[in-house]
Amino acid sequence: MAITLQQIADLAGVSRGTVDRALNNRGRIKPEVEQRIKKIAKDVGYKPSRAGRALAMAKKNIKIGVILQLAQTPFMKDVLIGLKAAKLEAESFGASVKIHKINGVNPTEVIQIMEKMKSEKFNGIALSPSQDNLLIKLIDKFSQEYNIPIITFNSDLENTARLCFIGQNAVKSGQTAAGLMGEITNGQGQIIIISGHEENPSLQQRADGFNREISISYPQINNLGIRYAYDDDWVAEKITDEILNKYPNLKGIYITGSGVIGVCKSLQKANKIKDIKIIANDFINDNIQLLSNGTINFLIGQDAYTQGYQSIMLLFHKLFDNKNPDSKFAYTDIVIKNRFNI
Repeated sequence: MAITLQQIADLAGVSRGTVDRALNNRGRIKPEVEQRIKKIAKDVGYKPSRAGRALAMAKKNIKIGVILQLAQTPFMKDVLIGLKAAKLEAESFGASVKIHKINGVNPTEVIQIMEKMKSEKFNGIALSPSQDNLLIKLIDKFSQEYNIPIITFNSDLENTARLCFIGQNAVKSGQTAAGLMGEITNGQGQIIIISGHEENPSLQQRADGFNREISISYPQINNLGIRYAYDDDWVAEKITDEILNKYPNLKGIYITGSGVIGVCKSLQKANKIKDIKIIANDFINDNIQLLSNGTINFLIGQDAYTQGYQSIMLLFHKLFDNKNPDSKFAYTDIVIKNRFNI
């Protein structure tokens, strides 16, 4: 049988109205009384009814905005599935959620959308940022001056006042890739990194972690550095063509983000599939197929669905229940797959 507000009131020795104000953060109550009521509610397993929460949410008129960069990429399409699931759940309680999609990386457009959201009285924003000084300053301004909490997902701007980051620990992901690369190349030979946008903090952190671990743990490997394909398979293919011509004895390629299809096309043309080891990211359909047929040696996953879902739900709980995330970093699991366990 569900616990009622009156039962909590009886246990706390206060009125039902006092319990309502305490659990819905409506003030006009002594802090120590509010704390006692919330503890009792938690101890007895109180959960507001869906109808009651929807009514309370409607009174608060909570609006959540989402800005999704690189929306055209297969990985972000998987993130979008999680975003849409959370949107449905939050809206079932009376919240309003609006998702803006941006193809590519465009911090200017992100800033314009954020300013528009502010003018339209949005209460919180979740976004996938890129490295941009104006965007960094705006995140701080929204968080500190406008009291609009910001959650970042997939990529992070760590040294800002954002509420929380949801996504992979990108440095550790890069280190993981380096460990795999070192083992499958026997710690020797030439390797190279192919990445997406230089302004993408997550991809840059993966590359940093990879480079650091290779230099420390596999000093006999000749790391040729990084090339950028801007999340474009055609560009990735042409870059790989150039690399293979310049470095015919290449032993490995680490792909930090998109561009996997382009890289693999180039290797197939050059009949180099068996000669060059490939480590890539994300369990999207094309990557899984290339892993299954042996073109890719390892894939590293980062749970796209959770990144999308939790970015909205953590904002929902912050705005409705005034509940902060447990940590400034909500890291998703780093999962390694090969063709035998996919």
